[in-house]
Amino acid sequence: MQHEGRPTVTSPGSPSLEGRVAIVTGAGSGIGRATALLFARSGARLGLVDRDADAVAAVAREIRDAGGEALPRISDVGEPGTAEADAGAILAAWGRIDSLVCAAGFSSGGTVLTTATDAWDAVLRANLGGTWLWARAVIPVMQAQGGGSIVTLASQLAEAGGRGNSAYIAAKGAVLSLTRSMALDFVDDGIRVNAILPGAIDTPMLARSFARHPDPSLPREASRRRHPMGRFGRPEEVAQAALYLASDASSFTTGIGLPVDGGWLAG
Repeated sequence: MQHEGRPTVTSPGSPSLEGRVAIVTGAGSGIGRATALLFARSGARLGLVDRDADAVAAVAREIRDAGGEALPRISDVGEPGTAEADAGAILAAWGRIDSLVCAAGFSSGGTVLTTATDAWDAVLRANLGGTWLWARAVIPVMQAQGGGSIVTLASQLAEAGGRGNSAYIAAKGAVLSLTRSMALDFVDDGIRVNAILPGAIDTPMLARSFARHPDPSLPREASRRRHPMGRFGRPEEVAQAALYLASDASSFTTGIGLPVDGGWLAG
């Protein structure tokens, strides 16, 4: 007999997206690319969004060559109207949207005194604005079909803070707060919203951030040592966390910030 407040739950098993439709922004490189490839191997059809046409086409080709389905969309996630258009095209192709991973973003470096106004606006527009616009585009679809999962990319710096990257850290802190707000706003619709807090991940964006320094080897080594595990993360390790949060394996999980940070926040 099922007792009030104690529903019977069957085990969701290993993370799988078989038969699902997923969208990954920033799919052309780094965490977005690794996530798109993993989701495809896990059975999902992929909507791939990136402003780099060659990069996103290459990811789509790799998925198709492996027997998967992919629909690339060349877009700037921070541009109003593009998320609705891209989500509409993906919905028209496959009839549903089950998961969204907002991996698009970049950093510019600088304190509040040294960050130019246009750089500040651009960083918040891509990281925070892109997450907001894409969530707004897919949530009505998820509401209509009875549920879905949204995974945002914040940062361990959203919790820990850091030096010399004020716009990026502010944007990622806002992404984490937005994630928690959306998780509560749409829980009754069966929509789960969770954030990943990566540490320093070995991606082109990380390399560009070190390249802003006169001697990139110095901040690179300092950052590596800051992780108790003594290394940078791999994009594939963050992708595994995204798969867990997008799949039914995390069916009782919403509103969290999941560190994938080599022990940064613990240390």
